[in-house]
Amino acid sequence: MNLRYFMTKVIGRLVLVLISIVFLVPIFWMFTTSIKDMSEVMTYPPIWWPNPPKWHNYVEAVNYIPFGRYTLNTLIITVGNIAGVLFSAPLVAYSISRIKWKGRNILFMIILSTVLIPFPVIMIPVFIIFARLGWINTFRPLIIPAFFGGGAFNIFLLRQFFMTIPEELSDAARIDGASEFGIYSKIMLPLIKPILIVISLFTFLGAWNDFMGPLIYLQNEAKYTLALGLQMYRSTNYVEWPLLMAAATIVVIPTIIAFYFTQNTIVESVTLTGLKG
Repeated sequence: MNLRYFMTKVIGRLVLVLISIVFLVPIFWMFTTSIKDMSEVMTYPPIWWPNPPKWHNYVEAVNYIPFGRYTLNTLIITVGNIAGVLFSAPLVAYSISRIKWKGRNILFMIILSTVLIPFPVIMIPVFIIFARLGWINTFRPLIIPAFFGGGAFNIFLLRQFFMTIPEELSDAARIDGASEFGIYSKIMLPLIKPILIVISLFTFLGAWNDFMGPLIYLQNEAKYTLALGLQMYRSTNYVEWPLLMAAATIVVIPTIIAFYFTQNTIVESVTLTGLKG
């Protein structure tokens, strides 16, 4: 029995290692390409590690385009989205899950149904709305919508999390004279901290890597984000692959760091969401 358990554990670990290698190879290839010479990129059979590494490619990649300006633009949009989602999504989810009012379940179903609508279907109508508001070529179309609900997926996650919190906590607070907003801000928000971190991570990834939104709404190169600015490394007939991969590596690093520091919180939030009572 012990031997069988040991072999199952070893095989499981080996499978996980093999799956990890499959996902890590493209990242490793991106990194090694970023420190190659252009001639080494085109060599066949491929060179897995250049000799010597061209570390100065990272300096050239940062100087090739206004990398600092693009990073600042991306941070503004990302922080704005996180702030908007953390402000609005918990409010909507709390009202749907903890406050009893007529039609809340119907509204929740309507909110969930918006997930099924492909973005290309609403892309032109939304663009026309923002154009008439005079928001084109500004950051407002990329930030302000986050303050109006925070997204159906985030509302769904928060609602499910709120429903795991016993009603007795709210009832006890009401008996003590707490207002509904006081219950929300002083009792509920501290309890849902893990899921708030998770939706912050998802929002960060979505805003940091967003390409379609900036492509549609931003026209001035000085307002480009990193995802859009990476296209500046490409020309019609020639691509600076080492510089492009160096810039891509720099852009990926914050997402890896974010996942590293929030992985335990993600597991905790999934575990707590699955508990009812």
